[in-house]
Amino acid sequence: MSGELHFREVEHTADRAFTVRGRDLAELFALAAQALRAIQGQPTDTLHAVRREVEISGVDRETLLVNWLNEILYLQDVHQESYSGFEVMAISDTLLRASLRGAPNASSRRTIKAVTFHGLKIERLSDGWEATIVVDV
Repeated sequence: MSGELHFREVEHTADRAFTVRGRDLAELFALAAQALRAIQGQPTDTLHAVRREVEISGVDRETLLVNWLNEILYLQDVHQESYSGFEVMAISDTLLRASLRGAPNASSRRTIKAVTFHGLKIERLSDGWEATIVVDV
């Protein structure tokens, strides 16, 4: 994946929102994680001293996306780590297996409280997928 960010922040009356596009669901979910990292202002040049494997489930794509991003926030808090590498190894509408790469970050502060279902939308486009995500700050 190139160093170019593939998301744009969108106006929202409360909290923060962004739209992300990917060629397939795996790329969409990985880029959504990158966008979450960028909105938090985390460094992009993190050494990848830490690797975490995760398995996330949900009743549908939307729930899976919210659970995925909230799991990243949870792991950051619990382990005081920053993640800058996201590899989706397997994905379906209800299950995701992924690898997170990052580093310890004792000074990490959580600027996003949670990813919400409010305004959440995942759409299939002619050339891939697009998601709009609102986060509680």
